[in-house]
Amino acid sequence: MQRTDFTDADGTWAGLSLDVRDRPAPGLCVFSADSRILLTQASRPVLFAAVEGLEGVDFWRTDAYRSVLPPLRADTARAVAGDPARWAHRFAHHLADPSESPLHDGRWLLTPDCPLPRRRPAVLSHREYWSDLLAEGHPDGYLDWYAHSGSWEVVPLRPMPGADDSRVKAYRKQAREGTLPPVLLWWVSGLDSHLVLDGHARLAAAVAESVEPPLLQLHRTTPPDDRAARTEEAVTAYQDTLTRFANLRTLHGPAVPDGATPAGAELARRLHTLDTAERPTWSWPLPGGTPRWTELATRATAGRPWPP
Repeated sequence: MQRTDFTDADGTWAGLSLDVRDRPAPGLCVFSADSRILLTQASRPVLFAAVEGLEGVDFWRTDAYRSVLPPLRADTARAVAGDPARWAHRFAHHLADPSESPLHDGRWLLTPDCPLPRRRPAVLSHREYWSDLLAEGHPDGYLDWYAHSGSWEVVPLRPMPGADDSRVKAYRKQAREGTLPPVLLWWVSGLDSHLVLDGHARLAAAVAESVEPPLLQLHRTTPPDDRAARTEEAVTAYQDTLTRFANLRTLHGPAVPDGATPAGAELARRLHTLDTAERPTWSWPLPGGTPRWTELATRATAGRPWPP
């Protein structure tokens, strides 16, 4: 796996791209069958999801998920505190393990710019905001797309520990000191939500202390073999805009601008997002289809009627 740092126009570190090769399928894998989704880790069912049209998703979590990262030591947290680039490289080192990770062939991005679907209103504390953002329910819950015009929730892959949990207590001190390591989120487009890959206790600590948790988001982005085609699309759109403005100038005279300023800005934006834009999460056809999904879900729920 090749890692490449990239920066914004002002030179600020913006993320770490991961070029993955020779990994046709991941250890943490999304399978799909019609409107059913199954997330497995090393063949263990981790999460079942039943999509209800455009309204939302019923989900059921098992207790089989294992973090993709080893426990983070307090001395390491202090040494790397406030440096998302160093954290990204540390996380990428462990994500390279093919047995547990969601990485597969293509290009991925680790970025601290996590576009959660809504920003925290000033009237809400961090504790209130994140309490609303975290999907409730274990083992089952619901992501309501209809009520929120798309899901805005973050889905833990195991139950969130309480504020008095021993791990959370240790992290609460780091949260107060500003040395809390980032929470690792994975954007899964089929759920229209982020999954917590690592940092359940760290997130609980930040919520308990009402501080903003540091985040690193993992998502697929434009792979190298798609780059040429998408660059051509962007250039074609730029040329079409200039042509449209030229036609308007012919009809209405030189008072009509030439369109170069907005077209150029849009071209720059589209070329920049080639390195950063979220691409849909890949899923693999579930062998056995919906009947197999139902069989596995029935076994995982111990025969409880689900989805409701």
